[in-house]
Amino acid sequence: MAEKNRTKHPKERDTVSKNIFWGFVGKEFTDYLSSWRIIILLGIILLTCVGSLYTAVSTISDALESNEDASQIGRNAYLFLQIFTISDGTLPSFVSFVSFLGPLLGIALGFDAINGERSRGTLSRLMAQPIPRDYVINAKFVAALLINIILFFALGFLVMAFGILMLGITPSWDEFLRVMSFIVLIIVYIAFWLNLSILFSVIFKQQATSALSSIAIWLFYNVFFSIVVKLFTNSYLGNATSQGEYVSRYNAILNVYRISPNYLFQEMTSVLLSPTTRSMSLITMEQVAGSLASPLKLQASLLLVWPQITGLIAATLVCFTIGYIVFTRQEIRAN
Repeated sequence: MAEKNRTKHPKERDTVSKNIFWGFVGKEFTDYLSSWRIIILLGIILLTCVGSLYTAVSTISDALESNEDASQIGRNAYLFLQIFTISDGTLPSFVSFVSFLGPLLGIALGFDAINGERSRGTLSRLMAQPIPRDYVINAKFVAALLINIILFFALGFLVMAFGILMLGITPSWDEFLRVMSFIVLIIVYIAFWLNLSILFSVIFKQQATSALSSIAIWLFYNVFFSIVVKLFTNSYLGNATSQGEYVSRYNAILNVYRISPNYLFQEMTSVLLSPTTRSMSLITMEQVAGSLASPLKLQASLLLVWPQITGLIAATLVCFTIGYIVFTRQEIRAN
């Protein structure tokens, strides 16, 4: 009997441990949904995405009704995917809104994840309980990630439903898989900014400092990074003496741009939502000669942007790992 009880204890401890962790996740998930700043930001994302969806559907339907524009839109060439990328000029496309507002959502969910608990005095009381320390940071990340998963999968299916109802077309199996892959990439992209903001919330004691640090990096990559790269690379590209040297220098500059997570996300979405895109680098006419101008299959598109995907995932894991290590080694004192 004693041996049976010993064999049961580890399983029981694992069950209790899992229940405690998911209890933390549920508590954090509820706190996020009851926070006014998150509710307002979610409302802004929903309204802007619905507005961009309406303009895209109106543009496509008007183009299909006029013979002169139908050839430009492409009646049969992955028309359904253009709901996410096309715009009439009054509002940006769905992709543009997500790439702009998605990082702000990740920052809003994570900038006070740890220092907020510390400033309220609840972190020291929480750590006094007989629970693993890493449950706190892991539960906050998982809860925020669940919000992003639910939100953007709901938005993705909402966009597809509007497209079917208003345009009267159904997505092909390849288009559906591309949209699902696009949504997964959105979640990975936001997870990077979420982990970066959680890292700053671990490092800095003040919530305002962690928020401003995260927003400063977002602004740098979103606004100033391309300007700085152009400033330092214009002369480098203009001094090329041959076509081959120009191509090699141009591709080197592209690799510099790929330091930015925003640029990586733009490259990935352009390939996934535009199957006719066959290369992300500058190629010569000799390289194009003999190739057929046909859309790529989903597998080929994923292989084309696989370096960008792995790079973004690696940056996300690096931010999470650094924040995890720093938090587990920090000394937490009661106020």
